[in-house]
Amino acid sequence: MSRNTTIGPCSETMPQAARTRYIDFMAHQHVADENSIQIDSYKADIITLTPAHRQALHELTVSVFWPHRARDLDVFLALGRGYLAIDGIGRPLGSAMYFPVGEDYAMFGMMITTPRLQSYGAGARLLRRIMRDCEGRDLRLSATRAAYRLYEYAGFVPVGTIWQHQGIVRPMRPPTAVPGLEVRPLEPADLAQIHALDSHAYGADRHAMLEMFVRLSDGMVALREGRVVGYALKRDFGKGVVIGPLVAENDRIAMQLATPFLQALEGQFARLDTPVESEQFAAFLASAGLGVFDTVTEMRNGVMRRPQDGLQIYGLSAHSLG
Repeated sequence: MSRNTTIGPCSETMPQAARTRYIDFMAHQHVADENSIQIDSYKADIITLTPAHRQALHELTVSVFWPHRARDLDVFLALGRGYLAIDGIGRPLGSAMYFPVGEDYAMFGMMITTPRLQSYGAGARLLRRIMRDCEGRDLRLSATRAAYRLYEYAGFVPVGTIWQHQGIVRPMRPPTAVPGLEVRPLEPADLAQIHALDSHAYGADRHAMLEMFVRLSDGMVALREGRVVGYALKRDFGKGVVIGPLVAENDRIAMQLATPFLQALEGQFARLDTPVESEQFAAFLASAGLGVFDTVTEMRNGVMRRPQDGLQIYGLSAHSLG
């Protein structure tokens, strides 16, 4: 690959050091070498992921203690593309997926490498495969501590922290109602406004993703003078339920949207992952039993799409999907 390679449709917005890291990372490996990984005396093949590989993908998530269930992997496999590293007897050793949004944007996720392959550069090999597939797109991902240095080496730069709130929902005092705000269950007639709100907050039109989330979820909307100003979805995920996506203008509206779900989930396991740094929203979640379990770093390669104020994503649909 030429050292004049660009990243994303607006690569001039990236720091020069990140662009240099990206170019060096992508040039480190020849395209012809991407279909296998040498491991001691044998090779692992890199193959295209299909729905038929759901069990293998599930084995990988179990190996790194991720809580994904088969139903969750069905969603990822339906929405994304990617690769699986397998050994000579069919055992899964690593995976990497990307989730296209339009023609110029993608989320990366399901980046898993078993411990015995990490020292052989398997994670970097799989990352290069999906980065080559996504050349010309702006990219975003959620980086664990273990993977942060790899993504930084590949030219990604940090955006902010994502706080993973989870726990058994306990009785809570509802927040003070927002004057002039109505919160009610989502109706089919709300979908057009929800898509518009989500596209602004997410930074891209993820129409197909949102359609799937709506089909799988219960939903709430917040209205002011008959206009939708926020929405929240709740669906089965992992060990229980995830609240997300959740899109709102501010903390108070976000809390109003989450409250009906949390009240209905009392005594059950729930999770909400938020990229919004807010003491008020964090305290609200903690009061309902959803303390901070972990954090990851949101990173980008290309243009910064997500707004930093106003209408925002208060709850992710999943780390791999945003």
